[in-house]
Amino acid sequence: QVQLVESGGDLVQAGGSLRLSCVASGRTFSSYAMGWFRQAPGKEREFVATITAGGGNTDYADSVKGRFTISRDNAKNTVYLEMNSLKPEDTAVYYCAARRFPGRALFRNMYDYWGQGTQVTVSS
Repeated sequence: QVQLVESGGDLVQAGGSLRLSCVASGRTFSSYAMGWFRQAPGKEREFVATITAGGGNTDYADSVKGRFTISRDNAKNTVYLEMNSLKPEDTAVYYCAARRFPGRALFRNMYDYWGQGTQVTVSS
């Protein structure tokens, strides 16, 4: 079993930046692909970014490409989401997810473990 704990969510003005962190328990973090998803009020949870187990490959939703960067530190069992040029439409609860395979994945049902989420609010 893997436990994921997100942090770093906050209230920020449009154009600002935030860095989210997700710390994973267990010894198998380096063999798991990781992802970030988000869910705005009244909307379904959507894909944001994913990274392979080794960190060499990433994918992003079109809505965040060029503004967000996913990275990981396997020595610290941590995955990050650096968010720049934030917009009000980025407001959501952001969730970290782990997949028991090394390849990156864009769909919710391909992930096995989820964190509790961290709130990001972007004011205009």
